[in-house]
Amino acid sequence: MFELVLLAIIIVLVIILIFLIYKIQGLQASFSNLQFKKGSQSVKYGKLTEQWIPFSEKFPFPSQNFRFLGNPIDGLAFNDDKIVFCEFKTNTAGLSEKQKRIKELVENKKVEWLELRIE
Repeated sequence: MFELVLLAIIIVLVIILIFLIYKIQGLQASFSNLQFKKGSQSVKYGKLTEQWIPFSEKFPFPSQNFRFLGNPIDGLAFNDDKIVFCEFKTNTAGLSEKQKRIKELVENKKVEWLELRIE
């Protein structure tokens, strides 16, 4: 009799364990999906925000002198005495490897002018 009760308890515990494992897997999938959506939302927010930064009071150059490029840098600000490569970031976003390389080239004055005439 004791063995039957013990066997029944073990069977119930195994069923509960299987149910909990199934629920945990579902929660993990939901969590992963939520993380993906949050990351996607951050990217969309960043892309939308970078379109408006040149018109904000924080932008240190006249907005009419800014030209949006989008990729790999956000744009260029043209002043009378200089041209400024601009990259806008929100929150904790960092520069991509390509953007870091462009920054390094600009800082090392590895920028040239090309005038190409086609007739």
